[in-house]
Amino acid sequence: MKAKERKELAKFILNNVGGNENVVSLIHCVTRLRFTLKDESKANTQALKDKDGVIDVIQKGGMYQVVIGNAVTEVFDEVMAIATFSKSNEDMPVVEEKKKPIDNLISTIAGIFTPILGLMCGCGVVKGLIVFLGALGLLSTTSGTYIIINAIGDSIFYFFPVFIGYTAAEKFGMNKFVGMAIGASLIHPNIIALNSGAVITTLFSGTFMETSVKTTLVGIPVMLMSYSSTVIPAILACFVGSKIEKFFKKIIPDVLKMFLVPAFTLVITVSITLIIVGPVATWLSDLIGVVFLAFHDFCPPLAGALIGGTWQLLVMFGLHQGITPIMFNNLVTNGCESVICCMQAVPFTTCAVVFAVYLKTKNKKLKRTALPAAISSFFGVSEPSIYGVTIPLKIPFIITNLSAAVGGALMGLFGSKMYTMGGMGLFAFPAYISPENGFDMGFYGVLIAVGVSMLLGFVLTLLLWKEKPEQAKAN
Repeated sequence: MKAKERKELAKFILNNVGGNENVVSLIHCVTRLRFTLKDESKANTQALKDKDGVIDVIQKGGMYQVVIGNAVTEVFDEVMAIATFSKSNEDMPVVEEKKKPIDNLISTIAGIFTPILGLMCGCGVVKGLIVFLGALGLLSTTSGTYIIINAIGDSIFYFFPVFIGYTAAEKFGMNKFVGMAIGASLIHPNIIALNSGAVITTLFSGTFMETSVKTTLVGIPVMLMSYSSTVIPAILACFVGSKIEKFFKKIIPDVLKMFLVPAFTLVITVSITLIIVGPVATWLSDLIGVVFLAFHDFCPPLAGALIGGTWQLLVMFGLHQGITPIMFNNLVTNGCESVICCMQAVPFTTCAVVFAVYLKTKNKKLKRTALPAAISSFFGVSEPSIYGVTIPLKIPFIITNLSAAVGGALMGLFGSKMYTMGGMGLFAFPAYISPENGFDMGFYGVLIAVGVSMLLGFVLTLLLWKEKPEQAKAN
C-alpha cells in the first residue's frame, strides 16, 4: 500500500468510526486497529467493510476492531497523525453500561497487553534463538555471549511489572509513571532481599496459601512474594492505585498536587499491595496455573485438540488477546506452557489450506488474495487468510479447524511445551526447545504436529472444496 493510499484510508477510517469526537482511544495489534468508541452506533460499519484496504470490522471484546492486515502499523501512524483524540478525549467516559462484563474484561486485558505484545514476541525470539544455538552446541551456555544475549531477551520478562505498570496505569486512567514506579517497587532489590531474613511467623499453615513472614510494615506482617515476571499483581496494584490517585486529586490543593498526589499514591498503593493485593494476586496466579495444568494432565490430546480446533474462532472475534496473560501466567507459574501453546499448528494449517485454494481456484481475484494470505499465515498472521479466503468459502474454514485440532491433539500427545513467549509462525519454533533437555520429544512433537496438520489441511481442501461456477467467474 502506497503512502498516499494509506493517508486516504486513515482519513476514511477516522471519519467512519464517528470522527475524532467519537474516539476515546486507539491501539493496534498485529493486524487490527482497536478503537474504543464512545458510541459504536455512530460508526458506519458497512462502509468500512466495503472499503478497499479494510479486511473486516469486528465488534467484540469491548473494542471496535478494524482489520487491516500487515499494513496496520503504517495505517495506525497515519490515523494518529491526523487525530486529535489522543489528548482531547483521554478523560472522556466510555459508556460501559452498554457492554457486557466479559467485553469490558477483554477490552481491559487487550488495552494492557496489546501495546507490549510486539516487544514480548521480539524478546521471546531472542531468547528462543539463543537457546536454539545452545542446544545445537554452537554456543556455550556459560559463555559471556550467551549470558548477555539471553539477558537482553529476558529483559521485558524479568521487569514485566514495570512494563505492565505503565500500560495498566494508562488503561485505568492514572499517571503512567506512577504506575511504572509501583511495578518497579515490587521488584526492588532491597524489598527482594527482605525475603532472605529469618522467619518471624507462618500464616495460613496447612493450606495452599501457607506463607512465611520475614518482615513487617508498621507492625503489620508482610507476606513477601516473588513479583519478578508476574502479571496479575502489577495489574491489580495499578487498579487500586488508580482509585487512590483519584481520591487524592480531589482533596489535595492544586498548588501541591504535582508532587503530593504521586507521593501519597505510591506509598499507600505499594504498602497495600505488599500486605494484601500482592499475596492475593499471587495465589490467584498460582490457582490459574494449577487449573490449566490439571486440564492438560486430565487428557493432553483432548486439551490440545480443543485449543487447536477453536483458536481461529477466538481470532475471528479478537478474543485471543484475552488469553495472552493466561499464557504468560502459566509460563511464570509452571515454568512452561503446555495448553494454549497447542495452537502452534493453526497458522501453518491455514497456510496449507489457503495455498490449496490458490492452486485450485480459477477466480483471478481469489488467486491474488490467496497467495499473499498464505505467505502471511506462514509467518503467523492469519487474519488475511481467515477474512479473505476461508470464511467466505466456508468449507476451507471448517477444514482448517479440524486439521488444526488434529495438530493440537498431537502436541498434547507428545507433551509439547513452550518455554518462553516466542515469535509468530516460523519464528515460534525455538520457544519449544527445552533450556534443560534441548531437542526433546516435545520439540519434535511440534514439528510432527505442524507437518501432519498442514498435509491433512492441504489434501482435504483439494479433495473436498469444490469451486462453484459462479465463484470461478466472479471478479
